[in-house]
Amino acid sequence: MSESTPQRSATRHRQPAADLARIVVFAAFIAVLGTFPGIYLAGAAVPIVLQNMGPLLSGSLLGPRRGTASVVLFLALVAIGLPLLSGGRGGIAPFFGPSAGFLFGWILSALVVGLIVFLARKPTLPVLLVANLAGIAVDYLVGLPVMAAVIGDFRAAGIAMLGYVPGDLAKVVVVSLVAAAVHRAFPNSTPRKASTAR
Repeated sequence: MSESTPQRSATRHRQPAADLARIVVFAAFIAVLGTFPGIYLAGAAVPIVLQNMGPLLSGSLLGPRRGTASVVLFLALVAIGLPLLSGGRGGIAPFFGPSAGFLFGWILSALVVGLIVFLARKPTLPVLLVANLAGIAVDYLVGLPVMAAVIGDFRAAGIAMLGYVPGDLAKVVVVSLVAAAVHRAFPNSTPRKASTAR
């Protein structure tokens, strides 16, 4: 008994450090995705980017708390001026432009995806597909109204959004496949709700 107590204490001390490391790594991963330039469709005020895959993968692999924290950390680094967004953007300006809603929506994306994965008994591919589709959906729910308000034309914003859908659906599939493979390889890496079954 006396030996197990120090072991549990050491594990508790290591856990926050491990969590912080994962949060930092995934924030860096989101930043790396920003090195791929965005593509502007004709008339679109917001580019198509790979970077919105980062919050989805963060939620899929880190769960709601750590996944959300990684996105918040990334956005905080952008806000203080680091050019980490696609196209080398940084500072406060992106948080007041047409893409502002999508940026804030990334926080909800990671949270929603993480919660679904956390509540699932097993993060199978169907669960991950549903989770990441929900993550994209909440990003749209935040991003579309903000983009419409900034450009002053809801109809134009809605039409522009249609151009994002095929690519984002492909991202959902890719992220879900990657996350499913990671969960199979490391089944205990993501916190999940404990089963109450006896």
